[in-house]
Amino acid sequence: MLLVRAIVRPEKVNAVMSELMEAGFPAVTKLDVFGRGKQRGVVVGDIQYDEIPKEMLLLVVNDDDKDDVVKVIMRTARTGDNGNFGDGRIFISPVLDAYTISTGKQGL
Repeated sequence: MLLVRAIVRPEKVNAVMSELMEAGFPAVTKLDVFGRGKQRGVVVGDIQYDEIPKEMLLLVVNDDDKDDVVKVIMRTARTGDNGNFGDGRIFISPVLDAYTISTGKQGL
């Protein structure tokens, strides 16, 4: 199992979640997050914004599904034809185990 953490623009999150649902990945946790990437924030006039609002999507998927999930997120979250700074990041981490609280069932 793998944990997919995708940080995306707020205006793209509904489209990404919708496309994940269509692709067969309905289980998603969504969090409001703030931060900055390599561009070190945004300057608007005389004001520097160090913390930019984003959304983080968390999914636990089988190892075999990783490439499909990443492709859906990349295709849907990217702005413009070639993407732009601030489109987000995807991080993949191993998950040692998972349990459903209501049933006690182990695994996905």
